[in-house]
Order: sequence, then C-alpha cells, then structure tokens
Amino acid sequence: MINAKKEEKPIRVVQIVGKVMLAGVDIMVMNYYRHIDRNKIQFDFIMDGYSKTPIDDEIKSMGGKVYKVEPYEKNILKSMHQCYEIFKTNHYSIVHSHLNTLSVFPLFEAWRAGVPVRIAHSHSTAAKGEGFRTMMKYMLRPLATLFSTHYCACSEYAGRWLFGDKLFDNGKVHLVKNAIDLDRFSFKPEVRQKIRKELNIDGKFVVGHVGRFVYPKNHNFLIDIFCEIHRKRPNSVLLLIGEGPLQEQIRQKVSELGLTDSVRFLGLRKDVPDLYQAMDVFVLPSFYEGLPVVGVEAQAAGLPCLISDAVTREIALTPLVTFLDLSHPAVVWAEKALSCTDALSTVGAGTDRMIKKAGFCIQDEAGKLEQFYRGFVF
Repeated sequence: MINAKKEEKPIRVVQIVGKVMLAGVDIMVMNYYRHIDRNKIQFDFIMDGYSKTPIDDEIKSMGGKVYKVEPYEKNILKSMHQCYEIFKTNHYSIVHSHLNTLSVFPLFEAWRAGVPVRIAHSHSTAAKGEGFRTMMKYMLRPLATLFSTHYCACSEYAGRWLFGDKLFDNGKVHLVKNAIDLDRFSFKPEVRQKIRKELNIDGKFVVGHVGRFVYPKNHNFLIDIFCEIHRKRPNSVLLLIGEGPLQEQIRQKVSELGLTDSVRFLGLRKDVPDLYQAMDVFVLPSFYEGLPVVGVEAQAAGLPCLISDAVTREIALTPLVTFLDLSHPAVVWAEKALSCTDALSTVGAGTDRMIKKAGFCIQDEAGKLEQFYRGFVF
C-alpha cells in the first residue's frame, strides 16, 4: 500500500460517481470533498458522459482531477477499459465506487490494475417495478464483494441489502453518513421571504420535492398527491427540483391534469438550500432509497417531511418526519401533507442539534472519513 513516512503529498482517492445530476451521490461526495482536509486527502472523480458538469470547475479549483468515461448503459466494455487506463496510469492506491451493484465492473478493473484498496459503497436498495433494472440488481448483488476489499454504506438498511447481514453484523461495513453543512440549510426567515417573492408564490401553500425524474422517486404518484392537495387548496404550488429521463412524461401528466400553472419544473439548481426555505412541506413518496440526503436537508430547513415508509426509518433524525404507506391513496397523502403543522418558526437550533447528534454534520463526519482513508496507510 502506501508508506506514510515517504508520503508527502495528499493521498489521492478516485471517486467513481456515475452521472452527475446535482442530487444524491455526487452531492454527498462533494459535501465531503469541500470539508475534508485536502492537504491530507485529495479526491479525483470519474464521471459518466463527456459533457461538462456544474461541479467540474469547483473540483479542479480544489485540486481534484475530473475524468469522463463512456456511460455504462451505452458501452460497458468501453467504460471499463477507460477506468482501467485511469487506474493504471495514475497509480491510485484507493478507489471508492458509488455505483451500488454496478461497482463490480470498475472494481474489477481496479483489481486488474493492481489498486490495493477497492471500496464498494451502497447508496440504495431495490424494489419491484423497474423490470430489467431490478433483475440486474439482484443478479449483480452476490458479486458486490468479489473485487472489493472494503465496504461502505449510507445507512444500515443499504449496507445490509448489498453486503448481507453477516458482514454488517461483523462490523465489516463502514457507515459513511449522508452528512450536510447545517449552516447552509438551517431555516432563515429572510431567505424564505426573498425566494417566495422571486418565485411569485407569496401567500401560497408550497409543496416541495428534490430528486431525479426516475422511477424510484415515484413522481407519478407525487403528481397524484399534489392534484388532491390542489383540489383542497387551490392556491397550492408544487416545486420540482431536478432533471431526469422521466421529466417529459411527468410534464405531460401535469398538463393533462390542468396543473401547468401550479407545478414549477425548476431543473438542476445550485441554490437548493434557499429553495427549501420557500417550502411549507416536503414530500418524498419514493419506492426505495438508501438514506436520502434530501430528507436530511429538508429536516435541517425545518420542513415537515412526509416520506414513504419504503424509506428506511433511519431518515427520521427529528420529529419533523411522518411516514406513510404507499398503499394509501393519493387523497390520504394529500390530507396528511395539508395537516402537517408549519414548524418553520419553532425549530432552527433545536433541529440542528438533533441532526448533529445523529451524526449528519459534515464538519464532524468529514474528519471521520479522512481517518478511514488514512487508516489504509502504513
């Protein structure tokens, strides 16, 4: 591995993050990168696709390198070969893959390239409804430990799902929590007023959601929920932050339901912390999650959160979270969303303390990740 006595430069860890969508994995890794001691640990990134992303320049400004590879769904063999060349050319000692069951492919190339520390990281689980994708997850899951030397997960639920109970119970799965910068997300009345004015939503009941337009996020049901909310409270607005392959399908449904003027598609945004401030309730009806960082962010903003019970209970860091079964009809979800009390004026520091105590303060957790990486050095 690495000889600490001879090592003068930072340890470079290459992070494999897949597509950059300013949501989920890439946001979590960037949170750690911004707060880790970069004199000791440096991150490089392998991303799917050749287009420039909103975080490329920031990574480079902090001393990291950005490598673009063929998206695995287009040509997995080409993607694997490109990863091998990156590993071999740069002589990495640590590769950290965040691709869930797909990590077996780049970690095989890391093994071939002689990388001594190969980390597989579980960020999610699976559920029925994704057809071939679900089938592939279950087929690849037994291979999760084949070429990895170490295992990480965002939650106990995600760790047990990918790596099994035995490894988890034996302490072999290292939890890396989806920690956030609490100062960026804590409730600020002046920001709420400013954003609501900019979006022209003063006096409206604002429902919020942050996430890619993909099957697991269950946008289809979210629109049904909002439709019922809108019937009961015509001055309501839904803010949808994110992009994804199902976005046009959801736009079409919104149009068919006559909700075009009440549903805002805000796309990829860098001001997500401010947008949370404008909301009155956060709704996350996902089919499955590992531990959604957006749920942590919404709680930090003091938002009542209505979350699917398919999501791990580990997300309930504060009393702001209410779980509801997806078997309940949209009208039940709507009634629950409307009945959530606006806790924005009564939380703040109390919520911050709860989230910090639960281990989701990035200033604390970045140091732990640094020690995790440095533990491989001898």
